[in-house]
Amino acid sequence: MPSTDAHAERLVAVEIRLAHQDKMIADLNDVITAQWRKIDTLERQLGRLREELQSIEPQRTTPEPPPPHY
Repeated sequence: MPSTDAHAERLVAVEIRLAHQDKMIADLNDVITAQWRKIDTLERQLGRLREELQSIEPQRTTPEPPPPHY
C-alpha cells in the first residue's frame, strides 16, 4: 500500500500538470482571440475593397483599348 508521502507527491505532480495545462489553455485562448481580431479586420478591409471595386466597375462603359503592341 502506497504511503501518504507517495500520495502527496502524486497529488503535487497532478497539480503541477494542471497548472501548466491551465496556462497553456490561457495562452491558446489569447492566440485565438488575436487571430479572430485579425480576421475581422481583414474581412472589413476586403468588404471595403469589394465595394470600391464595384463602384469603379459601372463607370467602365467603353471597352479598354488594346495595348500598343497589337
